Amino acid sequence: MITIGITGSIGMGKTTAANMLRELGIPVHDSDASVHKLLGPDGAAVPLVAKQFPEVVQKDAAGRDYVDRQALGRIVFGDRKKKRALEEILHPMVRAESDAFKEEMRKKAHRMIALDIPLLFETGGEKRVDVTICVSAPTDVQRERVLARPGMTSEKFDRIVAGQLPDAEKRKRADYVVETDKGFDDMRKQLQKIIDTIGAQRRRR
Repeated sequence: MITIGITGSIGMGKTTAANMLRELGIPVHDSDASVHKLLGPDGAAVPLVAKQFPEVVQKDAAGRDYVDRQALGRIVFGDRKKKRALEEILHPMVRAESDAFKEEMRKKAHRMIALDIPLLFETGGEKRVDVTICVSAPTDVQRERVLARPGMTSEKFDRIVAGQLPDAEKRKRADYVVETDKGFDDMRKQLQKIIDTIGAQRRRR
């Protein structure tokens, strides 16, 4: 089974690319979705986060504890020490979930799967996959997309980008690059070509 790692900076179109992989029949594990579940009502990470950041824990209508992610973000954003403490909680748990996903897909005899990991290179995640895809777009397109999001500001965008590996470095380190500024059909064609190439290389082994 071939494991693809797909990554890209904020606003580059990674989520769209991951959805397109699913449409091509490739199961995808979404790291962001795992984080949302871990921090959601009765999520496995909630008690651990509560010890470090008790002020961000709330109760829902059913009385279940959950983490207010916006409040948590305000606390760790720009504070390297607190951000690292949060990552030490979440990263191992997300990795465990992705490992379980891989094993489940292996048992189902899938030939190819993908792990959607925003911080793939930043966390050494490339060591856990067989091939990497970087989703990319010009800086002006990226900025326009992100600033169109509710609650986003130029200052916040700049801080987020500063905390990520530069796009140029991701492109350099990735096995394949998907350009996302020419429309959905073009993206699909690029991804299909990459998947066909990966599949052909596998068959030659």
